[in-house]
Formats: sequence, structure tokens, C-alpha cells
Amino acid sequence: MKRLLVTGAAGFIGSNVCRLLASEENYVIGIDNMNSYYDLDLKQYRLRHLQALPNFTFRKLDISNKEAMMAVMEEFRPTVVIHLAAQAGVRYSIDCPDAYMHSNMTGFFNILEACRYGKDYVEKLVFASSSSVYGANTKVPYAESDPVDQPVSFYAATKKSNELMAFAYAKLYKIPTIGLRFFTVYGPAGRPDMAYYKFTNRLINKEKIRLYNYGHCKRDFTYIDDISKGIALAVKGSVPVQDVPYEIYNLGNHQPVDLLEFVQTLISLLVEHHLVEKEEVDSLIELAPMQPGDVVETYADMTKFANQYHYHPHTELKDGLRCFMEWYIDYYGLHK
Repeated sequence: MKRLLVTGAAGFIGSNVCRLLASEENYVIGIDNMNSYYDLDLKQYRLRHLQALPNFTFRKLDISNKEAMMAVMEEFRPTVVIHLAAQAGVRYSIDCPDAYMHSNMTGFFNILEACRYGKDYVEKLVFASSSSVYGANTKVPYAESDPVDQPVSFYAATKKSNELMAFAYAKLYKIPTIGLRFFTVYGPAGRPDMAYYKFTNRLINKEKIRLYNYGHCKRDFTYIDDISKGIALAVKGSVPVQDVPYEIYNLGNHQPVDLLEFVQTLISLLVEHHLVEKEEVDSLIELAPMQPGDVVETYADMTKFANQYHYHPHTELKDGLRCFMEWYIDYYGLHK
């Protein structure tokens, strides 16, 4: 039974990854600082489900606390570290960059240091990057070989910095490392600050939703189960043999969807579940110009990861949104 340490275990992606890895008979140690960036009840909800698993252990700690991070590493001596903790959100990084320095920079440095000093037992580091590193790149689909030196948000800059820091540690200390650039992850028990969740909240409450770039943004929406399976493949697989044991991969759906189409799909599910009336929806949609820190399109070229790990995402948008809607109705007690 492998010992796997997952940071950000009470987060959206982290909790799903913990559950999947624990179901594969690994011993999973989850850590999270349980901050209040969004509703703590949702984090507690995810954590309760994890703590019911016999081979899951939780420690509350902040990865920016180096001493605490080192102590938990030495206590459990994990064979693989899966680093998913981060201060998320592109727009929030414009107003509160300090939070991103604290978690995404200092915290990530501590993860690298923990892997360095735990080289006797750490076989691999898998960490979360982001499609935001591609910035204002107009070439699509985004390939890992594309330039990523013009971030349009501070969040993106921290994620690009993480990739550079991880490369340096892989080169200097021979730590096998895989970075995964996630593309717009969605699904049940997701982050309330994500568009699909916010839109659902607002439409149910008969509040307007705003579509930037007049609704003509495209996102490579990737269902949480597909993301979790991709991470699990990276955990189980090997880092390609090369001078520096480091590799970066896209992890997306390879099917960008126009935001207007996405909203129409979401609305059809809300109407189907009698949560909104179709006649009232049109007046709730407001079209607005592009906003700072955003990009027009995200689109993952999945060739590299698919070839290396035989990975193929399979969840269609409507199916994924339906799963989210069913969870949402149950979580908020909206059964009719």
C-alpha cells in the first residue's frame, strides 16, 4: 500500500483525488489549511466524506508553515506527493496578490524543500499548474511547447513560477516531477467562485448573470472525474527518462465550448428541474466587454499526455452539468 500525501485535500480537486486514490487501496494523507476563501461548510462537507474512508488521514496545516510541513512529511514519509493546494482565482489575484505570494509561492517552495529533504522516501512529486500560464496566447489548441512568458494575471504568474521552481529542483536534486496544467474543472461540490456555480446561484435567485466578451469566450470545460483520473495516471506512471526528471502536461477535455452554449445548457437543466422558468431567463443575461486578467479561449492539446498515459477524457458537458445539478439540488435541499 503506497503512502500518498495530497495537499489541498478539502478543496474541490483535492478531495476528489483523495477519494479516488484511497479507493485504489493507497494510504492517503490529506492536508489543508481550511481557509475561508469560500464557504467553509462546503470544505467540511468534502472532508466528512473523506474521513469516512478507512485509509485516509487528515492533518490541518498551512503549507506556508515550513516547520509543520517538514514534520508531517517525516511523520508519514509518503512515497508520492500530490500538490494541489493553492490560492485559486484569477480575479481575486488582481485585488489580493498577497494571498498568492503566501500560498502559491512560499507554500510551493516549502513543498519542494520537503521533497528535497525527503528524497530517501519520496519517489515523485505531482503538482497542479494551470491553463492560465498560456496567457494571451492566440494559437490554439495550447501545446506544452508554446511560449508561456506573458501571463495576464498574477495568479498565472505564480503558476508559471511554480513550473520554473519545480524544474530547478528536479534538475538540482533529481526529484522526479510532473506538472499538470488544468483546464476549467467543473462538477459536483465544486468551487462556488467558478462560473457554472455562480450562474446557478444567481439564476435560481432571479439575479442577473454577466457574460464577458459578450458571451464569446470559449473554455475547455473538463469534468472533475476526468481530471482525477488523469492525476491518478500521473501518480502511477513514470516520469520519462531524461537528463532532468521533469515533465509538464496539459490536462483538459480538448473540446472548448462557447460560453453562450454553456449557459444555454445550464439553463435547460435548471428548467428541466423546475428551478427557473424559461420565460424569465432571457432578462437575466447581461452581455459585457472583456475584463482584465481574462482570456478569450482556452483549448488543451492533449496529444502529449494521451500518448504517455493512454488518457482520454470522456464526459460530455451536458452529462457533467447534470451531475452537478443533481448534487446541487441535494446539497441545498431543493427537491420539489
